[in-house]
Amino acid sequence: MSATTSIRIDQTLYDQAKADAAAEHRTIAGQVEFWAKLGRAALDNPDLPVSFIAESLASMAEPREQATPFVPRSLGA
Repeated sequence: MSATTSIRIDQTLYDQAKADAAAEHRTIAGQVEFWAKLGRAALDNPDLPVSFIAESLASMAEPREQATPFVPRSLGA
């Protein structure tokens, strides 16, 4: 179990996190954490599109039993 820390954020950012959290089925804290991870990954990988990073983070959070197995395309296609 990880420790938690309270922080102060702008009310507008909180409201945006609340709305996005509901749409993405996350807690508000989970949404802010997702944004922080996304921002950190985008800064660390400036050549990658943010949408690719966001999709990668979301897929990494999925339970493995729900993952779709990778099936490579045939070389002859």
